[in-house]
Amino acid sequence: MNLPFSYQKILVDQINIPSLLIKGYHSLGLTEVDLMVILQIIRWQKEGDLLPSFDQIANHMTINSNDVSNVLKKLRNQGLLTIDQFEDDQQVVHEWYSITPLIEKLYEVDQEVTQSKDEEGKLFNLIEQEFGRTLSPIEIETISYWLDDDRFKPALIKAALREAVLMGKLNFRYIDRILNEWKKKGIKSVNETKQSNQTHRAQSNQQTQKPKRDTSVYYNWLEE
Repeated sequence: MNLPFSYQKILVDQINIPSLLIKGYHSLGLTEVDLMVILQIIRWQKEGDLLPSFDQIANHMTINSNDVSNVLKKLRNQGLLTIDQFEDDQQVVHEWYSITPLIEKLYEVDQEVTQSKDEEGKLFNLIEQEFGRTLSPIEIETISYWLDDDRFKPALIKAALREAVLMGKLNFRYIDRILNEWKKKGIKSVNETKQSNQTHRAQSNQQTQKPKRDTSVYYNWLEE
């Protein structure tokens, strides 16, 4: 079966784009305009121009060359795009836009998100084990609020849970009080909670061991 020429041309005229670039560009703080500039670079490079000019990129977009320049500057400042060099078989040096740092960063972020989701799943299971029952919808909503709104890391919530267990006050209100107290102190990691506890114990010891003032050397004016 012979396909129409136009359809054959469409099938042949394709560019390979990492799906993660389309799914995760926003996670790096990139806009749709930033993404389109990157896609234009990929298209030009496929056609053999490894370092397209600002005008070349802008000619196929709704922004001007100055806007393209600002986007490329932004990408370079964020370490997502570099201008690299290579030497061909004739020992001629060529420059090209490399988005390798961008792709590597996208995969790092994707891996972190996957690990974070795994940790969150383990967190829910751990809390259910400590409480010895299935969590109620309100309790699940509370944990989700800690994670999504307060931005507490799962490890920090586990540390607060451990504190509540050790104090014999295993309830969500007490755990919430611990987390909010840490938030007020700017504590964001388990190590910081340990340092805070050590500082608190040291201060308590200093107060309990503070020597009493010797009043024998002072004159008692009331007995004159």
